[in-house]
Amino acid sequence: QVQLVESGGGLVQPGGSLRLSCAASGFGLNNYDIGWFRQAPGKEREGVSCITTSAGSTYYRDSVKGRFTISRDRAKNTVFLQMNSLKPEDTALYYCAAVRLGRCLSTTDYVAYWGQGTQVTVSS
Repeated sequence: QVQLVESGGGLVQPGGSLRLSCAASGFGLNNYDIGWFRQAPGKEREGVSCITTSAGSTYYRDSVKGRFTISRDRAKNTVFLQMNSLKPEDTALYYCAAVRLGRCLSTTDYVAYWGQGTQVTVSS
């Protein structure tokens, strides 16, 4: 069983920054990559970024490339999502997820565990 706890969401003006954190714990954590998904009202949940457990390779959806950065602190089992130059269209509930190995940034079908989500609102 893997537990994921997100934090760091909030309200920010367009062009601002936020850093999300995902604290992971539980048995078999090394069997999963860690990804960030988001879901806006009336839209499907979509993959935003992902980092592989083995090599630390990173992946981003096109709309956030150059603005978002995913990283990890292995010692603390924590994954971060630094979000810069935020836009109103980034507004969503952001979820941390344990993704089956080799399925980074794939669909939600490959997610084994979800966090509870943290709200990000970009508005003036």
